[in-house]
Amino acid sequence: MDTIDIFFETLWAKYTSENPLALKIHESLISEGENIVNDHIALRTFNFEMCGIDKISSYLIKNGYEEIEEYFFIEKKLHAKHYQHKTNKNHPLIFISELEVEKFSDKFIAIAKSLYNSVDWSNVNYDKILYSGLLWQNLNYNKYKILKEESQYAAWFYTNGFSANHFTVSINKLKKYNTTEKLTQFLINNKIKLNKSGGIIKGSEELLLEQLSTMAESKELYFTDGKHRVPTCFYEFAYRYNYKNGNEFRGFLTNSADKIFESTNLVDND
Repeated sequence: MDTIDIFFETLWAKYTSENPLALKIHESLISEGENIVNDHIALRTFNFEMCGIDKISSYLIKNGYEEIEEYFFIEKKLHAKHYQHKTNKNHPLIFISELEVEKFSDKFIAIAKSLYNSVDWSNVNYDKILYSGLLWQNLNYNKYKILKEESQYAAWFYTNGFSANHFTVSINKLKKYNTTEKLTQFLINNKIKLNKSGGIIKGSEELLLEQLSTMAESKELYFTDGKHRVPTCFYEFAYRYNYKNGNEFRGFLTNSADKIFESTNLVDND
């Protein structure tokens, strides 16, 4: 097995341990005779020097991936890039986003910098960082709430760290549920909670990409002041259309991705 295949298996194992619903959906589709192909994987980070996109993508670059395109999300203050394997089209696309920390309040920036400075980056293994989880300790719930007030994205990263934010089923490769409409009905029939921000199905045939996603599951996490529920990961589904020349669209839509990010939003229950 290639090194990159082991990487994806490790990432999937960690992801499904945090998101058993994804594994349940995955196995349900297989039981229906479907072959699951992963379209893309998404990861999150902050834009500090030692954990920014260009730094944490180094393992991918060493193993055959190349940067294809970058994206900006003005409202959410995010910058992102997507990567594609140079020779093996069966390997999923990788979408990595980073929060532009400097664009937030002084209190927010102070918490983010404190988090960053608590890590000894000289000892970080960048071949394993993308599934290393939390590199920091002593989570503080008040700090979590301050981050969450300004950015649900930041709060998610604070409590989940480096791990797959989501995996994505390629609807194109399905046989029975090979349209977004058929798959949506399958998920609804199985009582799966879907992200309705911007509509359940985001994008369109005219834009060459349609996407939908579950809402993230939640888990109880220990903070310095007790246990609280926080969101984990979600499962996405994507259908790609072809350009007029017959080539498949292999990029992303910022308007749709902006709404997909909200799959990890969690309303306070405390």
